Amino acid sequence: MTSGTTSFAVIGAGHGGKAMAAHLALMGFRVTLFNRTPENISVIQERGGIELESYQGGPHGFGQLERVTSDISKAVEYAEVVMVVVPSTAHVDIAKGMASYLRDGQIVMLHPGRTCGAIEFAKVLQDSGCTTDVIVAEAETFIYASRSDGPAKARIFRIKDSVPVAALPAPQTKQVLAAIAPAYPQFIDGVSVLHTSLNNMGAIFHPALTILNAGRIESTGGEFQFYIDGVTPSVACVLEVLDRERVTVAAALGIRAQTAQEWLKRAYDAAGADLYEAIRNQSGYYGIHAPKTLRHRYLSEDTPMSLVPIAALGQAYGVSVHCMQSIIRLASIIHRTDYWRRGRTLGKLGIESLSVNELVRFVNEGEYD
Repeated sequence: MTSGTTSFAVIGAGHGGKAMAAHLALMGFRVTLFNRTPENISVIQERGGIELESYQGGPHGFGQLERVTSDISKAVEYAEVVMVVVPSTAHVDIAKGMASYLRDGQIVMLHPGRTCGAIEFAKVLQDSGCTTDVIVAEAETFIYASRSDGPAKARIFRIKDSVPVAALPAPQTKQVLAAIAPAYPQFIDGVSVLHTSLNNMGAIFHPALTILNAGRIESTGGEFQFYIDGVTPSVACVLEVLDRERVTVAAALGIRAQTAQEWLKRAYDAAGADLYEAIRNQSGYYGIHAPKTLRHRYLSEDTPMSLVPIAALGQAYGVSVHCMQSIIRLASIIHRTDYWRRGRTLGKLGIESLSVNELVRFVNEGEYD
């Protein structure tokens, strides 16, 4: 057990938030858990913590929490590091809610940011009148594979070996890593928030794979293996085109992004002659079932918060993103909404007028004038 002195606030008591809060508490850190719906944390409040279980000898036991609250002001009051573990569609509301209560020197970290999450969060804080000196950072992906097993129970299936993190602006990443290293040595320097945003693999895998298996999902209620049965050679071809568009958007910004195949190799040591083979050689994908319904975050979150901003960057900087546009349009039709309007557009991010050089300077230096 690590004896921790850093005080953490975990924002969100879903699958990920419960696991993170319990694990941090078990490591000896002071932890406050926030959820905006009081009923969802009432049992945790009564018990004073969360029971954590893990596979293969991972962290387990009762994580005693210092505070459990649905009052955002109390949640961030004493925290040195604020871990935001909510769907990215809730980032704006969370930023607005905490803007008046943050203080100088605090770190707010998004788990994960999806695409341009830190840029959006920082802009909302500024627009909401927050003038304190706060560092906003984002993780490229969530460090845990975890599930909520009950009102006050969580289970960790796996903790990733390394997860890139970047702050806005980039030089502050070192300060973020130093603050969280005693709890999470797995976090590494992600270079910039453009790097963590454009290496967002969920944007490639989730919406397209869901849409291309829409009939099967609705007819079976998701009773098939999402990645193994759902990724046929033809589906993999679509994923490869989406991935090439993402990598090309990154290249237009001077970034050498990982391909999906490279990511599978780095993260899971899964290789193949093409993306289809690499996915089938990823043993962790076996047994993962498809969503039970198309009303799922793979469309409702990953389309507007992951895919839309990548496509918007492509459109702004002269990259053909026809495949991405098709997936966004199909998701909008299926959900009877306009994900272009609802998503993270460059206008909402406040970067619509920036040239490539100005955008790069913004994420690296925090200014572009």
